[in-house]
Amino acid sequence: MMQELMVPITILAFLCTISFIFWRPHVNEAIPATVGALAVILSGDVSFTDLGVITETIGGAAVTIMATIVMAIVLESFGFFSWAAERLLEKAQGSGIRLFWLTNLFCFLMTLFVNNDGSILITTPILLMLLGRLRLKNHQKIPYLLSGALIATASSAPIGVSNIVNLIALKIVHMDLYMHTAMMFVPASLGLAFLALLLFAMFYRTLPRKLPSVGRGAWIHPPATGHHPLKEAEPRRIPREKQTRIMRSILIFVFCVRASLFVASYIHFPVSLMAVIGSLFLLAWRWIYLKISPADMVRKTPWYILVFAFSMYVIIYGLRNIGLTEWLIHFMQPLVAGSLLHASVMMGLLLSVLSNLFNNHPALMVGTLTLTNMGLDPLTLKIAYLAAVIGGDIGSLLLPIGTLATLMWMHIVKKGKVKISWKDYLKVTSTVIPITLVFTLVLLAYWVQWLF
Repeated sequence: MMQELMVPITILAFLCTISFIFWRPHVNEAIPATVGALAVILSGDVSFTDLGVITETIGGAAVTIMATIVMAIVLESFGFFSWAAERLLEKAQGSGIRLFWLTNLFCFLMTLFVNNDGSILITTPILLMLLGRLRLKNHQKIPYLLSGALIATASSAPIGVSNIVNLIALKIVHMDLYMHTAMMFVPASLGLAFLALLLFAMFYRTLPRKLPSVGRGAWIHPPATGHHPLKEAEPRRIPREKQTRIMRSILIFVFCVRASLFVASYIHFPVSLMAVIGSLFLLAWRWIYLKISPADMVRKTPWYILVFAFSMYVIIYGLRNIGLTEWLIHFMQPLVAGSLLHASVMMGLLLSVLSNLFNNHPALMVGTLTLTNMGLDPLTLKIAYLAAVIGGDIGSLLLPIGTLATLMWMHIVKKGKVKISWKDYLKVTSTVIPITLVFTLVLLAYWVQWLF
């Protein structure tokens, strides 16, 4: 009897977990994921041996992402995000169009420096603060907020280190970070540039040509959203010129740390260890300069991300154990077989559909586990995996429920008193996302063919 209940319990746990996350996006996503994982474990579909495999698979990715978030918290201690908002406004020089491009560049860089979820949690409150200070109307705020969110979320595609699911998938397909970046950075970055151009064309008539003038007063901190991992940071007030010098020095250091992750991958040094070393140096810098002990990291680090990633992988592993991947192999193998172009486009489109139905986290995990059991040649496996990442990072943006980042973004924007409906969201994404997705997938296939 218990054996007969195992399969429906695991399927029900998966569906209930995803449904609850969609239904209550403001609730910490680790809670429903943990409940679902416990149900799968109790059903017997995931053994204690499986738990060991899961821990080994996500361990390095989780440590890398946590180290990155620690760097973000340190940056906030120095007042970086308020400083960045003021620099954005200064560089815009009163032009609403220039501010649009600067906003997108800022969101792109924040995802590369932090990760996609962290970028949304950081940039959205900053933009709400900046746009509120400019006293723009609701419809004038949407181009900056929506384009920033789409670019921030999609920007996890060029480098695997900007998304915990990408890092976990890299481990599954036995692909190092250096190779991922060599094959993905150019097509994904060009895809992002194409997306930004499409967004600019969509919003051109709405963007204000001239921004209202505002004073140079001190910036208030971004509003607490209940989801902001940096909301407790209390940066010390530093004179403007000195702060600028400090910020530049810190940004150069953070850039070097991020670059070192790819060097570490290339020389087969543990990427997670390199990330931890960089974070420890930055913590020591803050301790010496601001006299803030590293002990506050225990309280400020969003540990729930680890719990969520582990729990979701337990649920997906349970689905694998009851035969989901075997069914997917039968369905997907004819789609992926053939040329590299065919593998790229079909896999990317399939993962886009799955991501918009079930969210990109479980979709990419399921897709990657399936690919490893299809007996593909090494190059086809790599391009199919990269196409799955593009589908999970870009194609998933068609609907707000496609990623946790966009779900959180909708919640933050709502709390920031900016009205944006699903209709408003879909009016933009239904035009720009499918075109960008196909453009990037085709570019990926030709780029990889050129490389190899």
